[in-house]
Amino acid sequence: MESWITPDMGTASSGPKQITYWQMFVENHKKLLENGQKWVKETADKCMFVSTLIATVLFAVTFTVPGTNNDNNGFPLKDSILVFPISDGLGLLCSVMAIVVFLAILTSRDEPLDFLDNKKIIMSLSSLFLSLTFMLVAFAATLTFVLDKTLEWVVIPITLPNSLPVTLFIVLQLPLLFQMVKSTYGPSIFRVEGIRK
Repeated sequence: MESWITPDMGTASSGPKQITYWQMFVENHKKLLENGQKWVKETADKCMFVSTLIATVLFAVTFTVPGTNNDNNGFPLKDSILVFPISDGLGLLCSVMAIVVFLAILTSRDEPLDFLDNKKIIMSLSSLFLSLTFMLVAFAATLTFVLDKTLEWVVIPITLPNSLPVTLFIVLQLPLLFQMVKSTYGPSIFRVEGIRK
């Protein structure tokens, strides 16, 4: 990358000082960088709180498998009871992964080059979406098993309204996620490799 020569920045002994276009860009956009850093930190902080709540709920639910509070020693291996531990485990994995990545964002150094590479925030938001989805699947599987054949018709009227918050969250956050994926992996005039030269 070419250098920009600034004659007024040099001294008599050292000559003119050379700075790169990237250094000049960062210098001219300090306020934008501060606003971006503040937004990323606040977003990561709040989303990490949500991920922690989901992980706590899914971890607690692991020890209360549906159907174990009755007098029976065992319960039949129905499809719904098999879906419950799988979705609960996957939801717990995704929420813990989101917590770890959000924590990595909160403890990062906030360099200007970090804003060209959104992989951490993309991974953490995707994990949060998945953990919400798996939590809803575990809820529906539990209802199906507990209500059994007698009240199975109640599952759909209860599950559909409960899926609205997850759907709303995805609809509101999906455009942001799409823009970050597009700016990170799509064609761009900015490339992280060699930008400091």
